[in-house]
Amino acid sequence: MSMRYNRQLPSPQELKREYPLSAKLHLGKSQRDEEIRAVFEGRSQKFLVVVGPCSADREDAVLEYAVRLARLQEQVKEKLLLIPRVYTNKPRTTGAGYKGMLHQPSPDKAPDLLGGIIAIRRLHLRVMEESGLTAADEMLYPENRSYLDDVLSYEAVGARSVENQQHRLTASGMEIPVGMKNPTSGDLSVMLNSIQAAQSGHTFLYRGWDVSTTGNPLAHAILRGGVDKYGTCVPNYHYEDLMRLWELYQKRGLSFPAAVVDANHSNSDKKYKEQPRIVSEVLHSRSHSPEVKALVKGVMIESYLEEGCQPIEGERAYGKSITDPCLGWKDTERLLLEMAGRV
Repeated sequence: MSMRYNRQLPSPQELKREYPLSAKLHLGKSQRDEEIRAVFEGRSQKFLVVVGPCSADREDAVLEYAVRLARLQEQVKEKLLLIPRVYTNKPRTTGAGYKGMLHQPSPDKAPDLLGGIIAIRRLHLRVMEESGLTAADEMLYPENRSYLDDVLSYEAVGARSVENQQHRLTASGMEIPVGMKNPTSGDLSVMLNSIQAAQSGHTFLYRGWDVSTTGNPLAHAILRGGVDKYGTCVPNYHYEDLMRLWELYQKRGLSFPAAVVDANHSNSDKKYKEQPRIVSEVLHSRSHSPEVKALVKGVMIESYLEEGCQPIEGERAYGKSITDPCLGWKDTERLLLEMAGRV
């Protein structure tokens, strides 16, 4: 056979019984979810910042980052709503390379999916316990999100998944904001089709069940730039891009027009130190136009304890990315404080 069945994994219900969400954490998550929902529904003028490592590669460093972020949240709480990126699975364009903690709880060891589902649930619970913040993750595999659906406050559907039917239908049954990235081509119509599908109700097959959903009005756009046919990055965070997206939203009549701007990836051409400049331009565009201000609810920033990135092989520095390069903590702290003064 071309596919070997290694072992049957615990169901999400079994894993949740073994690693439960306490009543205290559930209450905290409900409060955070309401704060975030209020931003997308226009009832709050706070600005969202989804910020953290490109990939959550080790528990200790991610926890330290989240605790630092929580202390900073207290300083900027009147203006900003910080959501830590705890991305536990990573898309790989060619299928090769580190696929995240879900696959490899220890990056330099062989894949261990049983250890992975335990590690990612435990990590998200510890982030909540030690920082008081609830996190964002990427919905790389729709079926796997059931292991985390009670702990996440924000999910993103990546550029390579946004056209996938199962991602769209699964998003339609979520009760938290889900951001649909534009595809790597930069085609906004693909992203908007995905948002429209996610905001509608559906009946489909999910984890062996016949399920129905009512639609998720908090499905929204994430602008991450695109790549043209020559492989050149084409950003889409400029004022004209934001106004164009606003107009497209109006034509479609979708609920709660909203966008989050990804300051890295093809918007920065992965030049991570460009992220503060890009965020500054987005804030300027919001100050210039009431439509853009109503549309752009936040930004995404890739940031870790140490700046840059490092190879996975050999001895690794603590708190430094092993996937895409990230801003370091000092630059991140400076940027978030500056943002709080401008929003």
